[in-house]
Amino acid sequence: MSTLFATPDRTLITVADLNARADHLLPQIAAGAAQRERDRELPFDAVAQIAKARLYTCRIPTKYGGPGGSVKDVINLLVRIASVDSNVAQALRPGFGFIEGLLASQAEGAEGERERWFERYLQGAVIGNAGWEVGGANGSISARIVRDGEHFRANGSKYYSTGSLYADWVSAVALDENDQPVSFILPRTREGLELLDDFDAMGQRLTASGTTLLNDVVVHADEIRTKTVEEGKRTIVTPFLQLFLAAVEAGIARNALNDAVVFAREHARPIKHSTASRSIDDPYVELSVGDISARAYTAEAVVLRAAESIDRAWAANLDPHAVDQAAIEVAQAQYIAAESALKAAELVFDVGGASTTGRAHNLDRHWRNARTVANHNPRHWKAAAVGAWQLKGTPPPTSGLF
Repeated sequence: MSTLFATPDRTLITVADLNARADHLLPQIAAGAAQRERDRELPFDAVAQIAKARLYTCRIPTKYGGPGGSVKDVINLLVRIASVDSNVAQALRPGFGFIEGLLASQAEGAEGERERWFERYLQGAVIGNAGWEVGGANGSISARIVRDGEHFRANGSKYYSTGSLYADWVSAVALDENDQPVSFILPRTREGLELLDDFDAMGQRLTASGTTLLNDVVVHADEIRTKTVEEGKRTIVTPFLQLFLAAVEAGIARNALNDAVVFAREHARPIKHSTASRSIDDPYVELSVGDISARAYTAEAVVLRAAESIDRAWAANLDPHAVDQAAIEVAQAQYIAAESALKAAELVFDVGGASTTGRAHNLDRHWRNARTVANHNPRHWKAAAVGAWQLKGTPPPTSGLF
């Protein structure tokens, strides 16, 4: 991997600059992605290079030194990253979501947090997550944080710690003495903070989404986050985080298309009764690739349109109805993007015969990855929420998944 961006560049950059940097980085990230996924080689360098290239900073406003990009700009960038390695793209989710939370926060002290954290992002910081736990119904939390003199102590076990192994900082949540959730963020090197590479899903294996152990970890008072979400009230951050998953699905569909084209051109051979002498001239191979292409196109189109709905909500000063509308549009995009990626990943195997199943090609990763991303949030709930909105005007749930 190139070290072109090894030294943080503090000159003002534009969204166009970020896309140009992505043009340089993405072919390098793509190289060996299938083998990395097959051999469980975590893409530390890829995430580090993305941070050093300041791709994380797309949404940081110009007054803080960022490009001031829109949500659509970010989603477009994420689809591009996911189209070469969906593991890398999803590992970035906590970092991008953290920025959205900073932008949306109206809490006392939020401006100070923005100034502090945007500066760290501009210097190349990477943020990971350790919020969710295994076994708790309805997202319940068992981790605890208690006061210890001037500071606090946190104990507990977290899972689905997306991107934390690649991170400089890890964001977590625990319950205080009053059973109220408290968010805090710790440096990766803090004593007692233990990150394990034990994520055992069938897909998205390299997202570093395994266990985080909080072993009597000291949490300084200034590491406690300001509360940004009121219970029972929707925040614009949740539609963004859901759309992020849809963008990963769109990238997987495009990656499946790219692999289908390469396989048909370079590896496939016509079956015995084919009318073609080359697989690329076989009408059924052409049909299969065309079908995959249409699904990849559809997935990308719907996520970009849903991104525009979030941008409209921002333009409307986060009017509650506009935020609800964005949540509905994102739910629809998620539903179709997941379906499109799953079908595109299945159809890859129709561009060739038994050889498409060879482990060396690792073409099954597209379906495994798409299925794993889709299982974050059951898509039937998405469709049902949209139906209730259309039929009765019922707003979607404020569970954090819409």
